[in-house]
Amino acid sequence: MPYAEVIGDPVALSKSPAIHGYWLERLAMAGSYRATRVSGAGLAEYIAARRADPAWRGCNVTMPHKAAVIGLLDRLDPLAARVGAVNTVVPEVGELVGYNTDVPGFLEPLRPLLDRRHVFRMARVLGTGGAARAVIAALAGAGMVLVVAGRDPGKARALLDELAPGGDHHAIALAHFATPTDFVFDDRAGCLDLIVNTTALGMTGHPPLLFDLSHAPPGAVFYDIVTSPRDTPWLQAARGAGFATIDGLAMLIGQADHAFRRFFGAAPPRDAGDAALRARLLA
Repeated sequence: MPYAEVIGDPVALSKSPAIHGYWLERLAMAGSYRATRVSGAGLAEYIAARRADPAWRGCNVTMPHKAAVIGLLDRLDPLAARVGAVNTVVPEVGELVGYNTDVPGFLEPLRPLLDRRHVFRMARVLGTGGAARAVIAALAGAGMVLVVAGRDPGKARALLDELAPGGDHHAIALAHFATPTDFVFDDRAGCLDLIVNTTALGMTGHPPLLFDLSHAPPGAVFYDIVTSPRDTPWLQAARGAGFATIDGLAMLIGQADHAFRRFFGAAPPRDAGDAALRARLLA
């Protein structure tokens, strides 16, 4: 029976098996999707073994293998090459091809906003880790002016120079956003402002994300890619102050959609805002 899987270390808490399993069930398709723990030392052996398995339809790749897997593949999709990270591997005509579905997955819930015309677009991206790479590439491609904040502003600057060269972007210390500001923001109608958390701050078992809401322009949209908890304290505070919010399940489901199509050759059932799928994931 055909199967796909998600690999990483750790991987036991991944929600990907529940997402893909739900879609396979809804479509009554023969196939399965599972989570497989693969260590860094065992990554090459895993890839070699799957190459020889005709039932294997590919895998999603999570931390810490998104960059390390690149050297084991035959070809990269141009987007994955630009981001420098692969989260989806698919066998295609005798080759293993690496894709990055995090970029379109991240952008999916933003499409209704991005499809409009704006007088100005700015995004504040919090974090400079692996997840930030896809977010920065996605937003730069969407015509956003970026402010990337990290514990090390030098790393933020390096990411901008690599992934969004030539733009009027800015690097800043993450601590800048922890204290109040009296900055007067552009409040013209037609401005699009995003604030995106790509860090682990606010995730279950991690310290909170310190962000003073005075740094949020009027009408800003808060987007947290953390999925545990789904509704982070940061999102709750933003929503309580009247801001629109997007949770991490939106990106997770969006990127899984693109991967599912490549693994199983079918469009997943997406209806009612993925309400039934979300209920299953949160049960």
